[in-house]
Amino acid sequence: MDVLLEYIDYYAAESVYQYVAAHTSLPYLDSGNLLRQFLTLTIAVDLGINLLYFTVSPLSYYLVFDRTLEQHPKFLKNQIRQEIQAATKAFLPMTLLTVPWFILEIRGYSRVYDSVATYGWPYFFLSILLFLLFTDFGIYWVHRLLHHRLIYAKIHKPHHKWIIPTPFAAFAFHFLDGYLQSVPYHLSVFVFPVHKFLYLGLFVFVNIWTVMIHDGEYLTTNSFINGSAHHTVHHIYFNYNYGQYFTLWDRAFGSHRYPPAEVTDRELRNSKVVHKSQAQDVESMLPTLEASKTKTA
Repeated sequence: MDVLLEYIDYYAAESVYQYVAAHTSLPYLDSGNLLRQFLTLTIAVDLGINLLYFTVSPLSYYLVFDRTLEQHPKFLKNQIRQEIQAATKAFLPMTLLTVPWFILEIRGYSRVYDSVATYGWPYFFLSILLFLLFTDFGIYWVHRLLHHRLIYAKIHKPHHKWIIPTPFAAFAFHFLDGYLQSVPYHLSVFVFPVHKFLYLGLFVFVNIWTVMIHDGEYLTTNSFINGSAHHTVHHIYFNYNYGQYFTLWDRAFGSHRYPPAEVTDRELRNSKVVHKSQAQDVESMLPTLEASKTKTA
C-alpha cells in the first residue's frame, strides 16, 4: 500500500494538506505523519472499494447474471436496492477497521518486499499459491465461525438474507462480517513475503472474485473450485461450502456439498417446479436454523 499512498500524496493529498494548513488554523501534516496516512488511506480505500463495487457489480449483473433468477420466489422485492444499501452502509466502517493493517505495512512491519530479485521469480509465483491457500484456509474458518449460534444472528445473518444473491450482494453484509472475512488477506503478508505490486493485484482479484461467486452464472462446476455454483449452494442450504476459492477445506472438514443439477443446469434452475421445491426446502430449514443459531448459551 506504500505505492498507493505515494501516488495519492504526489498527485492529490500534498496540495490538499498544504491548502488546509494555509487557510485554516489546522497544522500542516507531513507525509510521514500517522494521522495524515490514516486519513489519506481511509479516503482512498473507501473511494476505491466504492468504485470497484459500482463498476464490477453492475457489469456482472448486466453481462453475466442470469436475470431469470429474479423470478425465484425467494428473490426479494426491491432486493437489488436493498443489497446496494447494505453494501454502501458497510464500506466506511469496514475501511476504518482495515486501514490500520495498511499503516502497519507502510511502516515496515509486514513482509511485503519491493524487488523481485529479493526472492526470485520462482518464489514470486509460488507466493500466489501460498496466498490463495493461506487466505482460503483462514476465510473457511472465519466463515464457519460466523455460522456459530452465538455469532450468526448478530453478524452473518444479514448476508444470508439474500437466498438468491445477485452480484450486488457480494459486499452486502454487516461491516464486521466483511472485515473479519478480510483479515486473512491482511494477515498473509505478515506471515510470508509477498511482492508489493503482486499484493495490490491480489487484493483487487479477491474483491472481483467475491463478486464472481455471487453472479449466478456457473462457468465451472469443477469439484475443486468454489465458484458461483458452490456458493449458491451455500446461500440456499446454509451449512455447506464455506470456502472462498477452493473446496479443499470443505472436503477436509466435512462441509462440502456438490452443486446439484437444479443449481447448475440453466433449464432446471429456472423451472418453477425447482423454484417451489427450493423455497420449500428453505422454509423447512429456517425454523431449525434460526433456533440453533440464535439460541444463547
